[in-house]
Amino acid sequence: MVHPIGKFIVPPIYQLWLRKIEGLENIPKDGPFIIAMNHTSYYETVLMHSIVVPRINKKVHPLSNSYYWKYPITRYFLNLAEAIPVYVEKDSKSKMKNNESFDKALYYLKKKDTILIFPEGKRGDGLKLKKAYNGVAKLAIKSMAPVLPVGVIDSNKVLPKGKMLPRFKRAEVRFGKPMKFERFYNKSTNNRILTQVTKSIMKEIAKLIGQKYNY
Repeated sequence: MVHPIGKFIVPPIYQLWLRKIEGLENIPKDGPFIIAMNHTSYYETVLMHSIVVPRINKKVHPLSNSYYWKYPITRYFLNLAEAIPVYVEKDSKSKMKNNESFDKALYYLKKKDTILIFPEGKRGDGLKLKKAYNGVAKLAIKSMAPVLPVGVIDSNKVLPKGKMLPRFKRAEVRFGKPMKFERFYNKSTNNRILTQVTKSIMKEIAKLIGQKYNY
């Protein structure tokens, strides 16, 4: 069940900083899917909830850095959203924990919920996309869920790095067409295949924001 805060209160507040939304017709109406989008600002972390949740009436589970579970306020909202932690620390337990998080994402997709992932991992500068990790490809192939590419423009101007309050700027959101990778389903994969799928997703995101992905 979608929490009323996420469905009725957050959307009108968040959309005060939106000037335009394109491609809403591309949002799948039924079944699970994975939102893959570029990342330049913390403003984006709740942005998809404000746009997508009211339309599908299902939760969007973001993959977020485990670091933010250390603080009571962010931990509360992350748990409220049933977010999934990603462990970036280089320690012996990170791989095991990330495998558990991957399984949790698969579980939510099996329930026909939606997963939100930032393939770049970290915030960029809005001028050039960063090289993406292959997690989005691995999840898409394993779950057989379509990937919805999303491009966000100027969100870094709404809430720049190092700032706590939003500026009087507006962002633009563009939804691409869902992508499926049937030729890889139920088959063994390797890093080359995962990189190929990741690159195809990132190139679609790049088109949406008027950039190129050259990795």
